[in-house]
Amino acid sequence: MESEMYFVFMNYDPEYERLRADRSKRGAYELDSYLSTKHDGLLAATLEPGTYKKTFSLVIVDGFAVEISEDQANALRSAKGVRVVEKNQELA
Repeated sequence: MESEMYFVFMNYDPEYERLRADRSKRGAYELDSYLSTKHDGLLAATLEPGTYKKTFSLVIVDGFAVEISEDQANALRSAKGVRVVEKNQELA
């Protein structure tokens, strides 16, 4: 099964917006922690353990990068709360 890098972007989340508005150090830490937990939970609930590798969570947008197969990308596309799943395009 060939894995490629995909970016997953989430639907509007009021809690994300609230945490992102808090510019304090504690707010930044809470945002990182919240997104990491949320993104890890989505992957764990949607995909088989050990079949994917999350690279990082994005803070600027509610999203993350993950190494998965095309079938797994399709499974994530229909997961609750997911707005878009895009394959990473190499820039020529």
